[in-house]
Amino acid sequence: MDIATLLGVFGGIFFIMLPILNGASPMSFIDIDSIMITVGGGIGATLISYRMHEITKLVKVAAQAFVSKKTSPINTINLLIQLSQKARKEGLLALEADLETLNDDFIKQYLQLIVDGIDPDVIRKSMELEIENMMMRHERGQGLFKLMASQFPAWGMIGTLIGLIQLLESLETPESIGPSMAVALVTTFYGVILANFVCNPIANKLAIKSEEEIQEKEMIIEGILSIQAGENPRILEQKLSTFLSPDQKLLLIDKEKEIGENIGNLDTEKQYSI
Repeated sequence: MDIATLLGVFGGIFFIMLPILNGASPMSFIDIDSIMITVGGGIGATLISYRMHEITKLVKVAAQAFVSKKTSPINTINLLIQLSQKARKEGLLALEADLETLNDDFIKQYLQLIVDGIDPDVIRKSMELEIENMMMRHERGQGLFKLMASQFPAWGMIGTLIGLIQLLESLETPESIGPSMAVALVTTFYGVILANFVCNPIANKLAIKSEEEIQEKEMIIEGILSIQAGENPRILEQKLSTFLSPDQKLLLIDKEKEIGENIGNLDTEKQYSI
């Protein structure tokens, strides 16, 4: 579970609700007509813009903003270094015995290709194509929330216009002015909250997670091809460490000390959550 996302959600709700509860009546912020206009209109516009099977993935995509990564680039680098050491000692074919213990399908798939002796250029193009397609899928998910972030405030303004029209029509009946003004103002409030507290933050978090995943997969490309080329594991480590921040490089050194030199009994399933 992503702690920052949870803290943001609960913190945002608290700091929004506190002024509301300290004010006059919290019920003045609840208006069914405003909810119907803002939420219904925004969702309707989204349905028009996307296909149904993409809309059905909305909850699954949104859930990614609340989930922490199960892996770290440091663990991935250590795994690739161990595989490189084993390949130099026993040959590429020896890696086939470790394929079943790998939890990362991306590494597993392309490690199988180098064991099968596929040309490095073919492997690189295939891996890069897979990353490009993954980027497109991620962008569609982010785009869906960005669209809703633009639609909810727009429909809030539509609700405001509806409320103002009703307000002007009810000037001769003072008892109708209050409900009409509520629709005029609360719809804009709903639209801004949905856009800036829900949709935009989720789209931004998904973009950050996508960038991290792309960077890690690009790192894996270099690692897989270096293993195939038979590069020295130390050179491989230096190359892959360029993908890390200074703090992560220090953690990588500490992790190496824990792992030691026992490469013969490689158990990737127990040592790593890839």
